[in-house]
Amino acid sequence: MRLPLSLRLVGALRRRLGGSVAHLDPADVPAARAAVLRLQHGLLGRAIIGTPPRDVVVEDARLPTAAVPDGLPVRVYRPPSTDAPAPVVVNVHGGGFVQGDLDQSEWFCAHVAREASAVVVSVDYRLAPEHTFPVPVQDCYDAVAALAAAPGRFGVDPTRLAVMGDSAGGNIATVVCLMARDRRREGRDAPAIAAQVLVYPGVEIVDVLPSERAIPVAPILSATDIRGFHALYLGGADGTHPYASPLRADLTDLPPALVQTAEHDPLRDHGEYYTAALEAAGVPVRHTRWLGAAHGYVATGGLTPRTSRQAVAEVATFLRGWFATVPDRHPASPG
Repeated sequence: MRLPLSLRLVGALRRRLGGSVAHLDPADVPAARAAVLRLQHGLLGRAIIGTPPRDVVVEDARLPTAAVPDGLPVRVYRPPSTDAPAPVVVNVHGGGFVQGDLDQSEWFCAHVAREASAVVVSVDYRLAPEHTFPVPVQDCYDAVAALAAAPGRFGVDPTRLAVMGDSAGGNIATVVCLMARDRRREGRDAPAIAAQVLVYPGVEIVDVLPSERAIPVAPILSATDIRGFHALYLGGADGTHPYASPLRADLTDLPPALVQTAEHDPLRDHGEYYTAALEAAGVPVRHTRWLGAAHGYVATGGLTPRTSRQAVAEVATFLRGWFATVPDRHPASPG
């Protein structure tokens, strides 16, 4: 399907405003990132991201971890009604490991919370190039582990815990699952993750996959952006490590997965190759390619409402289905 005019206009506007931070010298990234965030937080940026439902309660908090004793910033989304304690979904925002913030994911997180009847906790992990691999993935694993270890603070059920992320956040979300599995195999404590939702994830840091060559330029992400972001993220580290490129990992014993990809996305083959790899490893997986969609659709709910809402509905159905398979150890409160 042809790329919608609205998305083509977004791509043209982005290029006119200076394009991506992916190709800057590491020292110049923080200032450029701040400029991007100012645009995102302006009227146009908020209109593109979309307005969250009013009946979802939003709370900013901090989640202490060993590496960040003062706490990683998190944003908690509570649906109008749910079980107590509630299922919980930990969200990891996208942005090439280099940019993005909690506001970027607000529309998506709030709608998932409402539709899945779950508490969503979105994590503001530390970003590259100031904090290169593996700091972002370790931050997110630590946040999931801290939440599972002290669920009473947020009123959530650690036996019904899922992770989700888009783009670089999809990479981090599935790596969190790998880290938890590896710790269990070593006999160490680790959170039990019931499901993973990966929205147009990037799962290969070194090799260039065919969709990057077939779709070199897209409205929100280009193939050259991908390479630039990965260089900033790695900072010289080994990109073949499975915690950097999970497509290279042993994927057995991972949680059931939903993988969404977009037709007009240079990262499309990342998610589709990963789906095949999960299937080969015996992991239950559902894959959907959204036709006519481009990278970033869960962060453009105001611009692409049809695709964005359909994507949320699929995420919510998937999560409710897998949460229902967990034995009910916490009956709902009367009334």
